[in-house]
Amino acid sequence: MSKNTRVSWEQYFMNIACEVATRSTCDRKNIGAVIVRDKSILSTGYNGSIRGLAHCGEAGHEMENGHCVRTIHAEANAIVQAARNGVRIEGAEIYVTASPCYNCFKIIANAGIKKIYFGEFYRDERIREHARELGIELVHLD
Repeated sequence: MSKNTRVSWEQYFMNIACEVATRSTCDRKNIGAVIVRDKSILSTGYNGSIRGLAHCGEAGHEMENGHCVRTIHAEANAIVQAARNGVRIEGAEIYVTASPCYNCFKIIANAGIKKIYFGEFYRDERIREHARELGIELVHLD
């Protein structure tokens, strides 16, 4: 591989988030998240059922307002995995294949993550306003 084809750090971590999304257990939307500090991966997560419960494909979707609520979102799972493993994520960055929903944005903010990279913009404009108020940088990677 020549230097001209080397991807940026941002694209590298987003590529990994896309790969993490392939582990998603809800077929309605596959989302992956990677938490990074100083170019090192701290944690990953994908949307999936509560640990120990059947996946959506086995048990069916639990739908509310057009969304499956059976799954825990990728961002929350990445934060939970960091906590389970004693990994400090304050001041880190998160790469997510789609922008966080409002609830995940609140979790990200309270976890002390300072920068959110995302692929597609998904669902909730409130995150833009609150990110601006909190000094959290939102970066849309095409």
